[in-house]
Amino acid sequence: MKVLKSLLLIICVTCQLQAQDNDCLNAINNDIWANFTKAFETFDHELFASLHSKDLVRVGGNSKLLRNKTDYISGYESRWSTNKTPQTISFRFLERICNDTKASERGIYKLTVNKGLQNEQSYYGKFHVIIIKENNQWKFLVDYDSNENNTIDEKSYKNAFSIDDFEKY
Repeated sequence: MKVLKSLLLIICVTCQLQAQDNDCLNAINNDIWANFTKAFETFDHELFASLHSKDLVRVGGNSKLLRNKTDYISGYESRWSTNKTPQTISFRFLERICNDTKASERGIYKLTVNKGLQNEQSYYGKFHVIIIKENNQWKFLVDYDSNENNTIDEKSYKNAFSIDDFEKY
């Protein structure tokens, strides 16, 4: 009987921890990834800026550039004010680790430009972000990406896990 009670306790604790992780990942999906996608698709640099901590460190692996929030966001503001080429962005994940105040997420993104047109083209990259909670909102603190010498592709994207596939983490 003691073994059965111990086993039930372990199962309950494990389920509770899994539910907490799922709550964290759901909140990040809502605060970060849904709004990131919306900002890209609507060219909304203000929404995009709101997703990033004032202390952001942006690392472009391909360009070997380190930027702060102001420099990083101003690039999007300039680009999106003149270029309204239809685009979408989506994310799949390799690893997601979170607690109540911090998260680390690694994955693959797919950026598609000229969506729905004859000259539609997709670009891929691997990302690693560190996300923190500021004023009860999730924000990017560190954002790194690279196409790893053009080795990240549709296969890499499809091999990663769906944004709502929480069982993999």
